[in-house]
Amino acid sequence: MTLGLLIGTAKELVETVCKTILEARGKTPQGSPDLPKLVKQIAKELKLTPSDIPDQAKAATTIKRLLSNLATITNGVAELRNSYGTGHGKTANTKGLGLRHSKLAVGAASTLAIFLIETHNEKSV
Repeated sequence: MTLGLLIGTAKELVETVCKTILEARGKTPQGSPDLPKLVKQIAKELKLTPSDIPDQAKAATTIKRLLSNLATITNGVAELRNSYGTGHGKTANTKGLGLRHSKLAVGAASTLAIFLIETHNEKSV
């Protein structure tokens, strides 16, 4: 598997998880969203936005910061895929990222996907 394919698949994993959860909840993606918009929609659906955390909750500030970082992770994975992943034709001389960067994208995407699935299962309708 090429490193570009790893990055592209990481993005597709998060997209698939988001669409599957929305479908299970009787929702559809709004329009044809890019990955950041799709994750934003699922965060609202699962009540994972920083505003969903009461200020009096233990470690509220930390939890809100981590939830805000979901958008940063999502944007990063999408941007890596656009620049280095599959899905966009590249010239033969294009240099890709190294294995450690591909592992970072896969690790971040899989951690986000697992968190979304577990949250969905915990808060199932």
